[in-house]
Amino acid sequence: MDAIDSVVDPLREFASSSVRLVKRCHKPDRKEFTKVAFRTAIGFVVMGFVGFFVKLIFIPINNIIVGSG
Repeated sequence: MDAIDSVVDPLREFASSSVRLVKRCHKPDRKEFTKVAFRTAIGFVVMGFVGFFVKLIFIPINNIIVGSG
């Protein structure tokens, strides 16, 4: 019986935690959604510029190193 309880107890705890999480979640309103979407878009743009400038700097350096050999 202890073997069954050792398997069932974690599953029961996980299920109760999951139910508690779903009950606490809420659907974002328009203001909250636009705020999250805008910040995500800014993150994409910033990461794109970082990647672009890294490529812009390291491609000529790579060509100098490889081209000299």
